[in-house]
Amino acid sequence: MDQIKIGKFIASKRKEQNLTQAQLAEKLGITDRAVSKWETGKSLPDASIMLELCEMLGITVNDLLCGEVVSMENYNEQMEKSMIEMVRQKEQSDKRLLIMEIVVGLTSTIFLFAMLAVGTIFMILEKPIWAFILPAGVGFIQFIICMAFAIRIEQKAGYYECGHCGYRYVPKYSSVLFAMHVNRTRYMKCPKCGKSSWQKKKTSME
Repeated sequence: MDQIKIGKFIASKRKEQNLTQAQLAEKLGITDRAVSKWETGKSLPDASIMLELCEMLGITVNDLLCGEVVSMENYNEQMEKSMIEMVRQKEQSDKRLLIMEIVVGLTSTIFLFAMLAVGTIFMILEKPIWAFILPAGVGFIQFIICMAFAIRIEQKAGYYECGHCGYRYVPKYSSVLFAMHVNRTRYMKCPKCGKSSWQKKKTSME
């Protein structure tokens, strides 16, 4: 998916509608900085506003993802290519997020043990009890925050596969948070068959 091409296409269609970046942004309820990023190829419109954006620009979502107005003869072929590219980019993004989850988890764990070590040293040196409680508290607070963030990443990135029916889905945050787990395999209830099983994390729908 050529973001530069898509950005130039958005800019040209915006100008055809006699809209400034600020006016388009106001209609969409976003900042003109976001529109500028689209048009310079630094980012793509969020899926939640893509339909509204296309309606304002007088194009289809397929046109937008291709960076050009697609003829009816090539419509289905181009739409299929666009969908495949979107799936590929999501898979790559999910893999990056799961790597970030590992980094966040390891970093927060190391910091926690470092703070506990500092507190222990202060206790050995017979410092006041707060000299242990303060660094230990800071370590535990950051650990809890980072773990909550890491679990959010795990919930959003990729899918979980039911061990009974093979259905793949994105569970609720609470389901992931409270589920028993071994690494990224969690014991959860499938929303399709209703059975509980150990479900593995997958990064694609295949």
